[in-house]
Amino acid sequence: MIRDTTIWMSLPVATLLIDAEDRIADLNPAAEGFFNSSAKALFGSPIWDKLAVDVPLEDALARARANSSPLFVNDVDIGTGERAPVHCNLQIAPLLGHAGVMVLMISPRELAGRISQSQGVKSAAKSAIGMAEMLAHEIKNPLAGITGAAQLLSMNLAPQDLELTDLIVEESRRIVKLLEQVEQFGNLRPPMLGAVNMHDVLDRARRSALLGFGAEMKINETYDPSLPLAHADGDQLLQVVLNLLKNASEAAPRGGGTIWLRTYFEHSFRLRRAGAAGRALPLQIEVIDDGPGLPPDLANDVFDPFVSGRENGTGLGLALVSKIISDHDGWIAVESTPGRTVFRLSLPVAPQSALVSKDDD
Repeated sequence: MIRDTTIWMSLPVATLLIDAEDRIADLNPAAEGFFNSSAKALFGSPIWDKLAVDVPLEDALARARANSSPLFVNDVDIGTGERAPVHCNLQIAPLLGHAGVMVLMISPRELAGRISQSQGVKSAAKSAIGMAEMLAHEIKNPLAGITGAAQLLSMNLAPQDLELTDLIVEESRRIVKLLEQVEQFGNLRPPMLGAVNMHDVLDRARRSALLGFGAEMKINETYDPSLPLAHADGDQLLQVVLNLLKNASEAAPRGGGTIWLRTYFEHSFRLRRAGAAGRALPLQIEVIDDGPGLPPDLANDVFDPFVSGRENGTGLGLALVSKIISDHDGWIAVESTPGRTVFRLSLPVAPQSALVSKDDD
């Protein structure tokens, strides 16, 4: 299709074209090197026969194709049958002017030595959060003194000078709020897993949002009433949904927008791991909004700590969501285009033992 263009040949990352039937329609030289195979040998092959990814992507690719939207998947292990799994980021997007054809880019994230990128990232993130948590604790005490001093000064100031002390108090409180979020991120306890009705959690989150930060939003529900109970921590799952609703509300234009809460059961959704059959995650929650979408330059890093597309944003809301879902051994993904952003949570069904414990309670 575009094989002879200079840009296509020069791309430094493995790039493939996937046709409407999920077959390899074209690939660049970097992809030949990644697969350790010639383009001739790979043409026409089903992509999922040649590419082993440790997360379920088939349905996500189908939705991205149907919605003509990009899909970003970070920190996954990818194998080809010809090489050991490599830690990578994936970017998938529709090829303009070619119906059903998707561009797939594979960007390895290898570190020197035998330490995996995931271990390096987690270690670096843990260190960064630990340092931020320590600084938060140390900074809050002098801030309290600054706030108190400004309030005392305001008692003896003329009305025209009160604006300055009010600004000091307001900004100090804003910084304290940020520091408390950092501490919350660092001190999150392990989930207390049990049998949880996801619809009860969603209803609580919806009511709370409409009474507060989402008062101007319209929140619609599309629930599957036959869903079994999830294996989750109800309080932490509520925190996840509230963070996603708050994120959608803050992204909405002035006057509000619409959010859809959707649940459904997907039998085939399984988180694959190397050397294992995989973990079934059939329970799906989607939080969909009609806002402007994620900034393209942040789409790859949206779940990383301290990454935010909003002015004065902390960049901890979605990082906290990702951490909680990871601690649940679940999966979170995002698909975003202007006018439609979908955050999808995938969770396991509660085992029989959890159901028995809930009945005993």
